[in-house]
Parts: sequence; C-alpha cells; structure tokens
Amino acid sequence: MQFPESWLRAFCNPPLTSQQLADTLTMAGLEVEELRPFAPAFTGVVVGQVLSAEQHPNADRLRVCQVDVGHGAPLNIVCGAPNARAGIKVPCATVGALLPPGEDGKPFAIKLGKLRGVESQGMLCSAKELQISEESNGLLELGEDAVVGRNIREQLGLDDMLFTLKLTPNLAHCLSVYGIAREVSALTDTPLVPPEFPKVAVQVPDRLPVSVHASDLCGRFSGRVVRGVNTKAQTPAWMVERLARCGQRSISPLVDISNYVMFELGRPSHIFDLDKIHGGLQVRWGREGEQLKLLNGNTITVDAEVGVIADDQQVESLAGIMGGDATAVSDDTQNIFIEAAFWWPKAIAGRSRRYNFSTDAGHRFERGVDPSTTVEHVERITQLVLEICGGQAGPLDDQVLGLPEGKPVMLRVARAAKVIGMPVTQAQCAGALRRLGLAVTEGDGTITVAPPTFRFDLQIEEDLIEEVARVIGYEQLPTNPPLAPITAKLRTESRRGPFAVRRLLAQLGYQETINFSFVEERWEHELAGNADPIKLLNPIASQMNVMRSSLLGSLIAVLKFNLDRKAQRVRLFELGRVFRKDPSVQDSDTSVAGFDQPMRVAGLAYGGVDSLQWGSAERSVDFFDIKGDVQTLLAPLQATFKPTEHPAMHPGRCASVWLGERCIGYVGELHPKWRQGYDLAQAPVMFELALDAVLQREIPLFQSVSRHQPVERDLAIVVKEAVTHAAVMDAIRDSGGELLRDAVLFDVYRPKKTPEGQGGGLASDEKSLAVRLTLSREDATLTEQEIEAVVKGALVSLEQRVGARLR
Repeated sequence: MQFPESWLRAFCNPPLTSQQLADTLTMAGLEVEELRPFAPAFTGVVVGQVLSAEQHPNADRLRVCQVDVGHGAPLNIVCGAPNARAGIKVPCATVGALLPPGEDGKPFAIKLGKLRGVESQGMLCSAKELQISEESNGLLELGEDAVVGRNIREQLGLDDMLFTLKLTPNLAHCLSVYGIAREVSALTDTPLVPPEFPKVAVQVPDRLPVSVHASDLCGRFSGRVVRGVNTKAQTPAWMVERLARCGQRSISPLVDISNYVMFELGRPSHIFDLDKIHGGLQVRWGREGEQLKLLNGNTITVDAEVGVIADDQQVESLAGIMGGDATAVSDDTQNIFIEAAFWWPKAIAGRSRRYNFSTDAGHRFERGVDPSTTVEHVERITQLVLEICGGQAGPLDDQVLGLPEGKPVMLRVARAAKVIGMPVTQAQCAGALRRLGLAVTEGDGTITVAPPTFRFDLQIEEDLIEEVARVIGYEQLPTNPPLAPITAKLRTESRRGPFAVRRLLAQLGYQETINFSFVEERWEHELAGNADPIKLLNPIASQMNVMRSSLLGSLIAVLKFNLDRKAQRVRLFELGRVFRKDPSVQDSDTSVAGFDQPMRVAGLAYGGVDSLQWGSAERSVDFFDIKGDVQTLLAPLQATFKPTEHPAMHPGRCASVWLGERCIGYVGELHPKWRQGYDLAQAPVMFELALDAVLQREIPLFQSVSRHQPVERDLAIVVKEAVTHAAVMDAIRDSGGELLRDAVLFDVYRPKKTPEGQGGGLASDEKSLAVRLTLSREDATLTEQEIEAVVKGALVSLEQRVGARLR
C-alpha cells in the first residue's frame, strides 16, 4: 500500500523524522518496502503568473510571455507549450535554477539565453519537466489560490515522502491511511485525530428498495439516494493530488470520491447510476449462467458460489469486488445510489482470482473490513459528493442481518513472557493493548481482551502476545544466545553422502538438472504407470497438476528442451524426491500419513557414446553402456540385473536392478511408442534407482591373498536362441558350490547362414555361448577330480534348466 507522509501526519503527527517513522513501522510488523521523496531535488522554481502571451515573431510554435514572479518587473520568457496563455499560474524556473537531472544524470541549469532572436529570462515548466508526473499536456497549471513568487516546493508540498508498505494478511486494519495512523499513535503514544462524520441533511424522501437474500454473503448493507448531482464538476486539486500520491489516477468526481474514502478509511464502496437500476436491488448468490459486464470491460459468467448485486432484470455488480458496466456513473448521470456494505470475508476470498484479476476492494473485503462503520462512511461519501458535485440527499437506509461476534481472548502474562523471551509485567501487557484501542479486563495474572470490530486477526492468545511484542518493540528483546546441546550428526561409515553420488555421476559425464516436483498428469500415466497420482489443489499451471512418482518424465522433458536447441549428445541426472500414495505410512516428524516420499536418483543418456573425436568409430549409446554406469555407481556392491518390464521402457531392453533380495530400480531404453510420441531421432537409455540403496557401501575388510592359484575352465555350450544370459548364469552358479568363484560369458557365436543351411552344426534357432569358470579354494590346491566335478555339475544343471548341450 502506498500513501503520502503528509496525509498520515494529518491524523497523527509524531515527533519523528521520515526515516524514524519508517523504522518504527517496520519494527512493528508493517514493513516499509520503499521510502522515497515524491519529487526529486530542484531549486529556483517559483509560482509565476503569465501576464501576456504574444506570438513569437520568428517561430510559429513559440510565444513570448510576460511572467510575474513577484520580483517587481515581469520576466520575458519564450515558451512553446500549447496552453501558454495570459492569466494562468504556472511553475517558473528563474535564471540560476537547477531542474531535475535528465538521462545524462546531470542537473539542468537555467541560463539567460535567446530563442530565435528573443531573449528568454527563465523557463515555464510542465509537471514532467519537474518529474512529479509521467504525463505532460503542456504547462502545469496551478490553482487560483497559488501565491505568486512562492517556492513551488512549498506551494505544492513537494517535500512530501511516499511510503510503500508490504502488509501481511493479518493486518487488514492497516489498509487505510487512518488505520496506519491508529497504529502510529499506539506505537509512539502520540494523539490521534479521529475523523468526523457529520450527518447530512435529508432533502428528498427517495429510497431505493434493497433486499438481502443471503445473510452468509452480506452481514450489513447501507445505502442512500442522492439526486441532482453534477458529474461534470471538477475533482478538487487536493483530492487529485492525494490520490496520485497513493498511486491512483483521477477518473471522475464520483469515482474519485469512492477511491478517496477507501484509501482514507479502508472502506470500499460503490456508486450506482440510480436511473439505470431497474426496480430495486437484490443482494444474493449468483445463479448458473448469469453474465455480467464489469467496469474493466470483461464479461464474466457467475455461478452459485459468487455473490452479486442484481436488479429486477440482471446482475449489476460483483459483490465486494467490482461494479458492473450497465449501472456505472458517467457524465450524463444525475441521480446516484451510494452503497457501503459488510461482506463476509469467506464469501469474497478467492472469487476475483477465479476470473484472473484482482481489485483493491476484493483485497480488503477478503481480509475483513469494519462492519460497524458502514453508516458513518456513507455519511462521509455523501458529504464529499454534496461538496463537489452538489445534489440533494435522501434518507440513509441501514440493514443489519448478522455481524461477526468478537469472542473474548485471554492472555496469560506468564505465557507471554515465555513466548516473547523476556520478562514482561501485567502492567506492560495491559498498557500495550490499551494503546492499541483494545478493551482490556485484568485478572490475577491474566488479561482478557474484547476484540474491536476492526480487528479480525485477534482470535487466540498468541495474537495478543504478538501485539504486546509489537508495541513494546522487538528491539527491546534481549540478545541472549540460545543454550542448546549440540550433537554432531555423523554419517555411518557404511553410507556415503548424496554429494558423493552427484560427483561420481558428474565424473561419468552426466550433468545435474533440478526440476519441479509437480508434473503433467500424462507423464504419470504413460511413464510411471501411475493411474492415481497425487493431485494438487492449486497448481501453478493447469498442465502441472500432479506430484511426480518418477523422475523419468522430468529428464525426458529436459532432453527434449536440449534437442530442440540442437544439442547432439546429452547426459542428464537428477537427485530428487518422488511422491506416492501409501496407506501404510504414518504421521511423524519426517512423513505425512498416507504418502510415501522417497528420494531417487535417475539418469538419461542420448547420442554418441563419446564426444566427437577421431580415435574410434562413432557409436550411439546403448543399454550396456548405461548398465555399466549403474554398476560403477553402485560399486563395490554387486548388483544383479534381471529382464523385466517397465511402463516407460522398451519391453525387450529393460532390466530391474537388484541388491540381494531387494529391487532398487530399473535401467532400460525408452519405449518405442513414447520415443515416437516425443519425436526423438533415437531412443535415450535411462535408469532410476532408490537413493538410499545407492548410498550404501561395503566397509572394506581385511582378507589375505590366497596362496593357491585359481583354475579356469572354458565351456562352449549350445542353447536355444530364446535362452537368456541370466538363466545360463543362474544355472551355473546354483551348481558350482563353494569352489566356483566366478562365471563370465565371453563369447556368443551365431554362424552365418549358407546356401546349404545353418553353419557350424547349429540349428536355425540355436546359439553357442562360451563361458569361463573360475575355481579355487583357500586351504589347498584343487585336484583334477574336484575340478571335473564342478564342471560336470555345471553341465548337468545347464542341461536340466536351459536345455544346453556341450558343443
């Protein structure tokens, strides 16, 4: 909220400088986001009156003006402004004046000079040249009350400071200049000048029938008819100036009056053109299909969750948010209806955001506006209307349907001292609350407060404790450091940190990417096989509406982003959290009931195995390259890879990763249909693993080197083409016993077809596998009988389990 210091000091004028006042507000929780002068520094500019304006003899667009600046003889000034004419009072920069700096950053000095042969003894100024307005329609014309020769800074109050506050939602009572003055009065113990609301004389008997059909929407409705107003009247300069310093442009007298009272007292109101209302007004909830054209030009469709003000024919206003175009005041308006109401905050909250806009009125009403002052504020608006636009006021109607009931809140002095962190007495607490204008009742060590109607935020004991701390001053809090035992959190030797995983993946050529945890719902269905993802109640974008249960979708999106920018070789990884529904999860300090949130590490590779180079033939990355990266990532742990299926991966080029009896993730090539859907030239290869498993590491144990050399035996077996490597290895390992140390496949033979048929003595559906067995024992050298027994056992097992035969 922006406002001028001069307006604030009209209500409360503490003996503080502007900076001290800003510091006081900030320390009380009303953060001053910006404090800046209204006008930049300049000197030598006074009020001048143009006595005459004659055409320049040598220029069509210039006039030679005689200007009285209160120094005796008038000054001869050449001016090119279109509104330079005799009789007006304007800012005049005399010789020697320094105007605000321009783009070069240097002040503009006014010197005695000649323009087209005519001497000019100064310069007549526009508001833009003085940098007090962005708009410039010629010279800045001053009011008739401007004193000739007076310094323009004094005449216009240009030494004013503009405050911009960043208010939290609980400070709704500070969304007005008077509300902030009330806080300043309490904080500085300075007298507050309360506004007066004299009753306007009733001159016409006219009333507008208003019926409130929704008491849960509107708790109080006040209004008055005013006839014979002149909407072509000029808004007073003082009002235009105050609105401008609040960041509000002057529009028309009636709109300006409504805005002025909103900034002054925090009361949004609306003024209807009475002659455009059909019958009476109805305050109710909207109906399906009803449409309303708003003052901002947008046409919206309301429903039963949006409050409206309607007449007998159509909806005329969006309750508490914005008026409608059909009943808006214009230059032809003669009769008006002034409305001020109390709208329940819950009935206004979020409604304007449904239509992608926000208003000052909605911002205030959804936080809470004092329901007890609707009548006084209508009187204030009526007073200004009659002063500026004239007219005759009718009787004031006031309907009270239901107002919020402020429940007493009790403060325990001992509890306040404990929460604030310093000793406070009951007198201090009671005094601080009374300075805020709160009704206080003291007990034995307790203080009970009846919240006033303008304080919607005082509901629990902690709210009162906060008020006490604000008024006493946060700067009074002691600076005693907290005393707490510090226990080092050491990671066990059997685990490594996430940073070590990041560093290892970076060494393998991967680059880390960090993505949102909320993703497209389509990704969950296609890439994670998650039919019931966790949906967001308020997504930041319509397509990012669910929480991810897999990191793969994010990596593919980043890959696509890079490929669209002509990247040829991409290596990506991410460490992140995923989110899944799991009824078995219980509430704790680190978990939420019903939701599992494990950490995962995932990687993706696309393009060539190596960067462009001459040492080896170019080859695209494949499943076995990424399998090797996974093995390196898990080392020294030995993972087992088993053929499996995954929603995001190729059915025949995908494997699950196992550590012991636990499946910790998957590695594989992107499924062909998703590759086609993402329009990828080749399939990326991906992996996704449980991070807690990756962080495990074996503690090195001493083991003596065996004194007996191992024995190696090679087997060449023939199996069906459909037999997998995993099946062969399982058959061998299960038969080897303690003497079999290792088994490695080192060759696959598929002879080429010849005109006579399949070569090598193999059938068309067979292949030859060469496996090397490594055997050893620690206590003795292996005998030939032991070696033959192991080899024979392996062959028998292979024959029985995979149908293999010795080649």
